Amino acid sequence: MTVFKGELMATSYLKINHEKYGYDVLALFQSFYPEDNWQLVFPGCREQITEKAEEIGFFAELNFEEGDNAPVDIVFLDGNKYRYPGNIGSDRKEGFGNFLYDLLSERTNVKLPWGTLNGVRPTKIAYKGLEEGKSHEEIMDIYLNDRRASKEKARLAIEIAERERRILKPLNLTDGYSLYVGIPFCPTTCLYCSFTSYPYSVYKKEVDNYLDAMIKELKFVAETMGKNPDTVYIGGGTPTTLDEERLERLLSALDDMFNMDRVFEFTVEAGRADSITEEKLAVLKKHKVSRISINPQTFNQETLDFIGRRASVEQFEHVWPIARKLGFDNINMDIILGLPGENEPEVRKTMEMVKLYRPDSLTVHSLAIKRASKLSQWIVKNGKSTINNSDDLMKIASEGARQLNLVPYYLYRQKNMSGNLENVGFSSEGKEGIYNILIMEELQNIVAIGAGTVTKRVFYENGEVRKLTRCENVKEVPMYCEKIDEMIDRKRKLFFD
Repeated sequence: MTVFKGELMATSYLKINHEKYGYDVLALFQSFYPEDNWQLVFPGCREQITEKAEEIGFFAELNFEEGDNAPVDIVFLDGNKYRYPGNIGSDRKEGFGNFLYDLLSERTNVKLPWGTLNGVRPTKIAYKGLEEGKSHEEIMDIYLNDRRASKEKARLAIEIAERERRILKPLNLTDGYSLYVGIPFCPTTCLYCSFTSYPYSVYKKEVDNYLDAMIKELKFVAETMGKNPDTVYIGGGTPTTLDEERLERLLSALDDMFNMDRVFEFTVEAGRADSITEEKLAVLKKHKVSRISINPQTFNQETLDFIGRRASVEQFEHVWPIARKLGFDNINMDIILGLPGENEPEVRKTMEMVKLYRPDSLTVHSLAIKRASKLSQWIVKNGKSTINNSDDLMKIASEGARQLNLVPYYLYRQKNMSGNLENVGFSSEGKEGIYNILIMEELQNIVAIGAGTVTKRVFYENGEVRKLTRCENVKEVPMYCEKIDEMIDRKRKLFFD
């Protein structure tokens, strides 16, 4: 590894001759060497990148020979050479993945909690296994031996998959759908955020046009997909950035177009305490929103100030009892582990406050460092050592959740997640976020409305998911409004062509 002048993060290059496996390989190197800024070099890479990499030296070079299960040679900068023999009776991607995992684990003396599982949905293995009638022992064997995951994570995945199957039983997975409505506005952008969101103060004049376009798209969905979605989720951004009048307009449109009394779950992500008022909460209650989120992320004000989240601890303490007073009995709370400067004392403080407020569900996020976020730029200057996350911190959060009788009900992972850990949703009985399970397990059509959203169509055959296709809406608000007919046509082609 090397450090360029003016940078505090090490930059390491991987040379690989086969693009098909490049990003899986990169994910493993990133997981074992999280302090480095990794760069893949393929044949045909931009000349300046290749020249710079060759001048410094490749951390590792990987040469995949031609053939479905042919050998792979690995040469490290320190001169060590290794060879994956191929033709050993397993799928090349999985077989080589395990080989490389074992090699990097030996070189670093590190074992990753999720082993070779770099995808965002590690519980899918357990869910599929249970659907096929496999025993817990058989599923454990897949996680431990085929995927190199730890026993603790394997048990967690199986526990969650069992609970997911029970929760989803009442839904029509094969023919039904769920509706996502995206509000891409926020009061401010937090340091860690990479979601599609725009400052409300700048786009205020665009909001009515945006609602016009969304309502047109919603009308198409109601007329073609039917008026009975199983769940409705309004997310963002921060939906409660909208004022009471515009919230009323949006929720009234949903009432007019869909049979909202029949949905299993109606969620609005209130999110930031600085966007919430009693009047806005009253609008949500009037329209029978059954589940909301009010997310502190941390109860350490110094951290909130640093990450630019202008929703203070004091504001949270003000709005939470108002929501309870108005009768909201299914409130989720989000926290993030691994925020800059936070270690065990800060996480314990946050969990003590969580226990004081007793949310109906708690989502524990491990910080994901997204390239598009301001945090990524900050880390380049200050180094990843400033970000601390570990299984010990996750255990503090998990134990606190269980003390509140909240049990894990869904799980997902993200790329560049600190500590190679996961996001876990905990809930009391009957307060689970059904939409969260559906979007993670990809078991039902998700029709997504608004700028930057992704619609997913799930194809079933003989009761099993066989294929998943998707279409995306453009991210920019003015372009979404201008091209709303094109966005609608994309959905028409996805579902009806």
